[in-house]
Amino acid sequence: PVLDTEDAWVSVEGPVSIVELALEQKRIHYPLVEHQFVLCTILYAIMRFSLKSVKPLSLFDSKGKNAFFKDLTSIQLLPSGDMDSNVLSIRQQFLVKIVSAAVQTLCSSQKAKEVSEEELFPFEKGKNWPTLAVDLAEYLQISADVVKRHYVCELYSYGMDHLGEE
Repeated sequence: PVLDTEDAWVSVEGPVSIVELALEQKRIHYPLVEHQFVLCTILYAIMRFSLKSVKPLSLFDSKGKNAFFKDLTSIQLLPSGDMDSNVLSIRQQFLVKIVSAAVQTLCSSQKAKEVSEEELFPFEKGKNWPTLAVDLAEYLQISADVVKRHYVCELYSYGMDHLGEE
């Protein structure tokens, strides 16, 4: 972008303005940032639900693993549309675990009426984990219908039929 400045400002001496510093920065590669965000979301879900025996990097192929350790301004080869069936299976199992843990947490907080869900998880106000799992499924190349069906089955198995019907 072109920055028009008045003549009075041209002769000013001092440190470089923050706008000029920002314009001099290299542009980031947005898909790489999105790739990092998916990893952060996965790690947060593992931590939040105390999921055991989940290896976060096993959810990515070799290109995806290598992309995590590169500069965000570099153009990296990210995973393509063709994925190994083992990786897809691990991803699907992981998303199913998230949905199961979310429904279990929801049901246990519903049974313990003395503590509301917002008091139990103050930093997650408005966070809908099953919806987040469906969003992750799209990025991880898993059918969102599989995740949605599992969510409905979990709701019915925990006796929350009214939510399962919705």
